[in-house]
Amino acid sequence: MLKQLSGMDSLFLYTENHRAPLEVGCLQIYDPSTSPKGEVRFKEILATFQARLDRVELFRQKLVEVPFSLDYPYWTEDRDFDLEYHVRHISLPKPGDWEQLMAQVARLQARQLDHSRPLWMAHVIGGLGNIPGLPKGAFAVFMKFHHAAIDGTAGQDLQAVMHDREPLQADAGSYRPSIGPGNDGAPGAWNLLARAPLNTALRSTKLGLGLFFALPGALRMILVRDKTPKSRVPLTVLNPARVSPNRSIDGRFFNLEDFRAIRSTCRGATVNDVALTVIAGGIRYYLEAREDLPDVPLVAGCPIHVGGSMEEPRGRPNLLTIMTPSLHTDIRDPVERLRVTRDDTLGAKMTTATLGKTTLTRIPMNLPAPVAKNLYPLLVTLGVQSKTLLFNSLISNVAIEHGPLYFAGAKLVKVMGTAPPFDQWGAFHTVVSYGGELSIAFTACRDALPDPGFYAECLEASFDELKQATLGKPPARKKVKRRKKTAAAKAPVMKIAS
Repeated sequence: MLKQLSGMDSLFLYTENHRAPLEVGCLQIYDPSTSPKGEVRFKEILATFQARLDRVELFRQKLVEVPFSLDYPYWTEDRDFDLEYHVRHISLPKPGDWEQLMAQVARLQARQLDHSRPLWMAHVIGGLGNIPGLPKGAFAVFMKFHHAAIDGTAGQDLQAVMHDREPLQADAGSYRPSIGPGNDGAPGAWNLLARAPLNTALRSTKLGLGLFFALPGALRMILVRDKTPKSRVPLTVLNPARVSPNRSIDGRFFNLEDFRAIRSTCRGATVNDVALTVIAGGIRYYLEAREDLPDVPLVAGCPIHVGGSMEEPRGRPNLLTIMTPSLHTDIRDPVERLRVTRDDTLGAKMTTATLGKTTLTRIPMNLPAPVAKNLYPLLVTLGVQSKTLLFNSLISNVAIEHGPLYFAGAKLVKVMGTAPPFDQWGAFHTVVSYGGELSIAFTACRDALPDPGFYAECLEASFDELKQATLGKPPARKKVKRRKKTAAAKAPVMKIAS
């Protein structure tokens, strides 16, 4: 069935470039010992994907552009769909450690998807034999999608569709490879052009109505801002004007119960507040080490999904707004940082409510396509040239079912998200909770953050400090030491010392 991208979905197509493809991903690690055979073969993984193709429309759908970009693109069935193009198998070289896995995922995240095919890929990664804490024979699946096809909330739904609640073994013999090219399912150019005038008229009307109804909230926002002290968003090494096409990725896993226990020590705080506090502390450690810590706090951009419920991911367009709480990187004490973070996120939520949750989505949802395609890149360029930042880093929080979940009989044991950095926003953090565990990961421009292992240690040190300060005796503050800069390094090689 022919479905048109929304204005918000198209925004992700119009603003990306070869250096910054707007693609989101998920690294999932599985324990094959739970399968009836005690192991999972690649053909069984292919058979599992094939059995779920009909459950998720986006797996088989590709983009078709309207001539001259007179209207937003459409999703249409790819009659040449080849599952083995989209699901691939690779293996880490020995020893197969965590650093190698992160480097491999960073390379895969950096590769731009082919827009002539369905906008997703899945890489099955073996050879994880030297990663502490993983079960014997564990394998990973790194899936990524274009942001025009899926957002974080739809990703939650996708997890439920892709997984079973019981360790069901896939039948490798049921897998049938693609039989060859089929007929092009895309409508003709004249068919698409004929739809454009009415669509443009409807969107223009909705845009005008949306701006009219948004005016009261905008006026309230202006009055609120006039009564509050102005603050600037500082530029740091994590905010390059232009990101490079190369990525650095890493992250750490924590006990979710620890986050809940820390939350309980600060009345009114949420698990998300604790995560923001940990990230702020990690950034503080990192920028201190690079001698780039500003005296004013950094600001986070937290995407908020404002759409309704749905039964399948493809049935819901991206409907996002942004909350911008302070990260309070200027506060050394982790307990005080958590307290003010709680207050700040509450204030940011109230500001969003004042403006209206869907107000900011009405403009990108309803701009005529020819205007949007030219306006969005121009706004990005103007923002870069003026060095104007709305926030320093995007931080997305996604919760998956408690589980356990299974894929091809293998138990899902760890989940970590990846997300796209962009010009001026060189690092994107993802917080994912599943099965009693919470991961904090980041995807960054490698030129802005060339030492991901060290930054991951900074996040871990920030959490340890917060945990001990709230649930135990306050620890001696961990100090950050830097080794001498080598000619080959773009930034100091650093480590945290007690």
